[in-house]
Amino acid sequence: MNPLETRWETMLNVVLFEPEIPANTGNIGRTCVVTGARLHLIEPLGFLLDSKQLRRAGLGYWENLDVTVYRNWEDFLTRCGLTGPAGEKRLHLLTKKARRTYAESTYRDGDYLVFGKESSGLPEDLLAAHADSCERIPMLADRDTLANRDAWSAQEATLHPDDAEPTSSPLLQQDICGNFIDPADYRISALNLSNAAAIVLYEALRQTNFPGME
Repeated sequence: MNPLETRWETMLNVVLFEPEIPANTGNIGRTCVVTGARLHLIEPLGFLLDSKQLRRAGLGYWENLDVTVYRNWEDFLTRCGLTGPAGEKRLHLLTKKARRTYAESTYRDGDYLVFGKESSGLPEDLLAAHADSCERIPMLADRDTLANRDAWSAQEATLHPDDAEPTSSPLLQQDICGNFIDPADYRISALNLSNAAAIVLYEALRQTNFPGME
């Protein structure tokens, strides 16, 4: 039998903790639909679920998405049955502060891939409470990725010569891909959320024998 015709019965879960940018959530929703994954959104959200930006990014996929919204982190853990030791093993919290990379982790049917908000990631107390479940995506250091920061600032001064406070400029706070930047040290908080989710989800799919990936 053609492996692409094999019935896919494994179910993975993507969790967005307080997402802020509707286009990212829409894109992730599309990825969930084509991989058979569920999407979980933990409030507060930075947008409405009928947002035009969300629907534009999700296209017709959004109507086919298995999506659930939760009041807060505790509501999510309770409703998904993740409050005990067994539930802890099903969590994968993505953060730059983890020692283990996502590729070093083991993914199983029913696991939950948890991603933080675009501006600040997952809260420190949440990471501390689930320290053994934390994973990171390797990336270059800020000094390498933002070597052009002086030119960036000069461009801003040209675009907004009357700004009394240059660090208030939107371009210094958020780039076109939705990455937020700390004006004090030009630090990018993370990969674009939708890219990060796709990277980890497809590794989890590979490990759980998604059709066509053997």
